Amino acid sequence: MEGVKSDRWGYQVKTSSDSCISAINAYYHQVLSYGRERRVILEAPKHDKDCVLGNILAAHFLSSSDASTADFLIQAAKSRLEEATSYEKAVFESVSYLISQDRDDDVAVELHSKLLKKFPKDLVSLKRAQVLCFYMGRPDLSLDLVQQVLPYNQQEDYVYGMLAFPLLELGQMADAEEAAKKGFEINKRDFWSQHALCHVLQYECRFKEAVQFMEECSSTWGSCHSPIRKVLEVYDNHIWKELEKTDAVYPEVYLNALGLLLRFYVRGEVDVFEDRLKIIADCVKDQANWYLEWHLDLLILPTLAITGELSKAEELLEGLKSRLSKMTKKKQQLMQTGIQLAESLYEYGRGNDKKALELLGPNFDANACKMIGASDEQLDVFNEVWYSMLLNTGQAAKVIEVLEKRIKKREGNPFMWRLLERAYSMAEKQEAATVGEKARALEAAYFEQPVAT
Repeated sequence: MEGVKSDRWGYQVKTSSDSCISAINAYYHQVLSYGRERRVILEAPKHDKDCVLGNILAAHFLSSSDASTADFLIQAAKSRLEEATSYEKAVFESVSYLISQDRDDDVAVELHSKLLKKFPKDLVSLKRAQVLCFYMGRPDLSLDLVQQVLPYNQQEDYVYGMLAFPLLELGQMADAEEAAKKGFEINKRDFWSQHALCHVLQYECRFKEAVQFMEECSSTWGSCHSPIRKVLEVYDNHIWKELEKTDAVYPEVYLNALGLLLRFYVRGEVDVFEDRLKIIADCVKDQANWYLEWHLDLLILPTLAITGELSKAEELLEGLKSRLSKMTKKKQQLMQTGIQLAESLYEYGRGNDKKALELLGPNFDANACKMIGASDEQLDVFNEVWYSMLLNTGQAAKVIEVLEKRIKKREGNPFMWRLLERAYSMAEKQEAATVGEKARALEAAYFEQPVAT
């Protein structure tokens, strides 16, 4: 058909420009491979200002950073909608609603599901929908969507990594491992398959396998003697060093760095990372890094409080409460747990464990906080914070009660055994010695020297 070309999926797009289609296909690749050049989609409207698909995808890319240009691109797409193909119309409908103000997340997911039923090979639309499900805390919906399109994409790059992640979040570890391995076999550079497989290995406490796999994936991982030194190397050379790159996405770097630093703070290793903690606190007190993601905000809060930036921490917390008040009632109910966690982390960071614990309550489980946009593994640090609060307020019996149940799921995690040892010691129970031996045995198996307790 004259004036119509096919994109990577084989779906028709109304354009006469090869360069426009090339930019769209390059964008698809960048999205699926977590590439740094996703802004290539901005080239599509330059090559064909009338291409509906190019305009709406570019609008989606800019929606969170340049609302006025995004709106211009939406209007450009809308003005040519009658001439567009059925595929372009479906993408326009789902994306324009996704980036609209006061959207209903459930409706946005349903529109993407409708799109994928008609055009199941569009893995970028699947990825968009999965990202939305992630921020809704609904891995079940994410799994439904990928299973819906899987029969049409059996040998496609990236689809098995997209299958593995919701399986992982739903605790279906064996299925997640199988999917991740299949994705890795198809494409060794499928980073989501790598990511999912490492999560499975870590969750099942197969730490040696996890490290071996990552070293096979990355030749830049060097050997060293101390687990603390190893983490310092990872932090300095593989996380913080990202900021030196011209295409670095600063909030993403801060998110990874803050999550790691909080884990070390909980473990009492603050002296090792104190200088790094102060450096990153100086960065994230800049409001330009606030309100981008709830997960990031919740990691910034305790960091600012810990480093004495209390006025900034209070300002961020009040801003989150203000944003919550402007949400729809439905969204407010969903995010209520998230705001309680935010308040608790602020109190924890300023050393008020009693108040922090009151905010979380006696039955806290971080897995109920998926709505902040974090994976189970990312959320786990908040469980560790809660255990720390309980111990710091003398509630050893509660820690014993909780950990004796939770440790059964992850018997190979030495830190959980260390926490249990501390709780038994506080309660003056004989089991402390046995549990301590278990922790040391696990540390000896995973590390070349015991971790500080």
